[in-house]
Amino acid sequence: MTESNTPHEVSSPRLPVILCVDDEPNILSALKRLFRGKGWHVLSAAGGQAGLAVMEREAVDLVISDMRMPEMDGAQFLAQVRVRWPDTVRLLLTGHSDINAIIEAINRGEIYRYITKPWDDNDIVLIVRQALERQALEQEKRRLEALTARQNQELVTLNASLEAKVEARTTELRIANESLQGANERLKTSFVTSIKVFSTLLEMRGGNLAGHSRRVADLARRIAIKLKLDGKLVQEIFVAGLLHEIGKVGFADELLSTPVAMMKPQQLDAYRKHTEQAEQLLLPLSDLREASDIISAQFERFDGTGFPQKLADQNIPIGARILTLASDFDNMQIGTLTQRQLNADEAKIIVVHSRGKRYDPKVVDAFMALFADASQEVVKKPRFGEITVNICDLKVGMVLSRDLLSPSGLLMLSGGHVLDERLIGKLMDFQKTGAMDLTVHIRQTKTN
Repeated sequence: MTESNTPHEVSSPRLPVILCVDDEPNILSALKRLFRGKGWHVLSAAGGQAGLAVMEREAVDLVISDMRMPEMDGAQFLAQVRVRWPDTVRLLLTGHSDINAIIEAINRGEIYRYITKPWDDNDIVLIVRQALERQALEQEKRRLEALTARQNQELVTLNASLEAKVEARTTELRIANESLQGANERLKTSFVTSIKVFSTLLEMRGGNLAGHSRRVADLARRIAIKLKLDGKLVQEIFVAGLLHEIGKVGFADELLSTPVAMMKPQQLDAYRKHTEQAEQLLLPLSDLREASDIISAQFERFDGTGFPQKLADQNIPIGARILTLASDFDNMQIGTLTQRQLNADEAKIIVVHSRGKRYDPKVVDAFMALFADASQEVVKKPRFGEITVNICDLKVGMVLSRDLLSPSGLLMLSGGHVLDERLIGKLMDFQKTGAMDLTVHIRQTKTN
């Protein structure tokens, strides 16, 4: 038998369900009257078996069972409830003072409380309310624990997914960064190669100029390294060496072929303007600003008697102090500075004699140290990690370890260039048609 004090509505929150089990109808009626209006849904059963049948059909939050009932007493009934519905709160109603029966019910049914007959209405209502509140708290605790466990698992899954995504994104960024770095290095190489090619345009107008800019740039770089200058500044000095005579591009052939020592005043005045013209030519190129500053000050003298600004000592950029010496040293040997071509030893004597006057003493010292150091000779020796290969022995994929120059000193291919079948064929043709005996310096690898 089941009864309800409050009608169910689908939209209403679920009310706590109480099951009263007793073989005495008057007890069941009294309990139902007592619990009416308390906000609980009350069910009743006239014995233990009937109570179990009700609980099989209905979700019961709290059960109140009498102790003395035929067929199945309260202890037996509550024991089965504990096994089959452990979350249901169990109360024992007894009118006897048999302590052993109560202990048995407590042990077997693990009851929450026992209530003696006759009961106090306020006490039993308070006990039921407290039991239901305790059960609601326990259910909420289990719900929150389950929710927390589920959320923790979701977080673990999410973290694993995020870690995988982060790792994948990091790999993508690393590959992209490596690609950008490779592209940047190729751009740098192409930029320097373009400068080298550009610097040879002027040199092609006169045989004695061939290779001059490259030799000056190389010597200036080695002096800068000897002085332990910053790597970026060393590169700027090298670029300035390649472009230091770009302002001569508009010179007449007669002016180009006249040594500075034999120029007439009008020619000398035109010659001295080539640094200013170089500065104007390089002005649009922001990447060459430092190199341009070095080129524009190459006619300044350490003693302050140079031009155009008569700078002296440390006021002259260190790059310009190095470039001046490197350029003069090579110019004296090719005959564009002095009346005749000097050999290297004669040119060195003039450089040393001008120490502290035209040239910075510490730059002169670094320059002379290059000749004293057997590993830093002006004439290049084979480098570690490279081999020399004849044109006929070149293979596709070989990489130049240094610039490939024509016998006259003009740049043919820049260092770092990767040879392909077309280039090898071109070099073979140049060697055949130009009677050039070219030796190529190649980076040594395990496959060479």
